[in-house]
Amino acid sequence: MDGGCSTADGVPEKGINLNILLTLRDMLMLSGYEVEVTRDKDISIHDKGIEGIANQKSSDMDNRLALFNKNPDAVCISIHQNQFTDPKYSGAQMFYSDSNSSSEELARTIQGKFVEYLQPDNSREIKLCGKELFLCYYSENPTVMVECGFLSNPDEAELLKTEEYQNKVAFTIFSALCDFTQ
Repeated sequence: MDGGCSTADGVPEKGINLNILLTLRDMLMLSGYEVEVTRDKDISIHDKGIEGIANQKSSDMDNRLALFNKNPDAVCISIHQNQFTDPKYSGAQMFYSDSNSSSEELARTIQGKFVEYLQPDNSREIKLCGKELFLCYYSENPTVMVECGFLSNPDEAELLKTEEYQNKVAFTIFSALCDFTQ
């Protein structure tokens, strides 16, 4: 119901996010990790019978958080794309909460892999979030919101729309998760 931001030519964030997620899920599963995802197709996971978009979004977020907190040894990733009014901005950036002491380390690990593998000129700092990032803030497990790039930047948007680059992003996150969990 909420496609997120879009590229200048109208490609919504939600499809890019889902493609990266599914590739990441497969990589993790092939490596022996137990993986649960909040979605594996373009759906909301709000409770049945909930009426109204605001109520459905709230139910969807509550259900995502319940999944994030279901397993005490989980590591949680929320995949997104960024957008800004000025198209000059680019690069991945990680957001984390201090509600779990390991989230900052996870954010640094993922940010470092983006610089190492995909974006050597990326000087973005990881950012501490507050309650505005509901899943990060209220997750009991190490959690990071991964902003993979800016759809408002024409060059980065063109990359993010390709399956090849989406696979590279998934591998970058996969590599960081492997380093973090070992």
